[in-house]
Amino acid sequence: MTTLGNEQMARSAPVPEEMTIGELLAALAGHAASPLAFRYDGKLTQRGYHVTEVKAGTFAALDCGANPEAWTEIFIQLWDVNDAPQQMTAGKFAAIIRKVTEHVSLDHGAKLTFEVSDGSRPMQLHCAASPVTTDGKIVVELSPRPASCKPRDRWLAEQERNASSCCEPRRSACCA
Repeated sequence: MTTLGNEQMARSAPVPEEMTIGELLAALAGHAASPLAFRYDGKLTQRGYHVTEVKAGTFAALDCGANPEAWTEIFIQLWDVNDAPQQMTAGKFAAIIRKVTEHVSLDHGAKLTFEVSDGSRPMQLHCAASPVTTDGKIVVELSPRPASCKPRDRWLAEQERNASSCCEPRRSACCA
């Protein structure tokens, strides 16, 4: 996991990744007073964005290859409006999540999804990259969550593992 880093890290575009709520909270720890913003669609959330809902779900499904799937997921809903005089801080965001855990069991290893809307456009699903610091602000890059074919994704991952395992352990034997 990429941790909060220097200005150079902030200038490079983060690679979309699957982040858990536990990883996000750990990355924000120690930065309670820092303003926190989310970037989606190429723009930062407005100063007065709200965390309007935090949901936890356990899902069971059958994928397109007839494979059973099961996972837990946490959804954080952001309402992107300019409705406050100050930017939410990382500490306030973490306090909201802690308050939720008093009433709802949150699996800190669960998949994390952000639901974002400005109140006019339809809500969109995003995954989060690790936070970076830029201009004294913590920024979490959100990327649209695309659909995928899990059997194909597993097959591609297996192909990649097989290709790398062929030569790495016995480089001289198979790749001379």
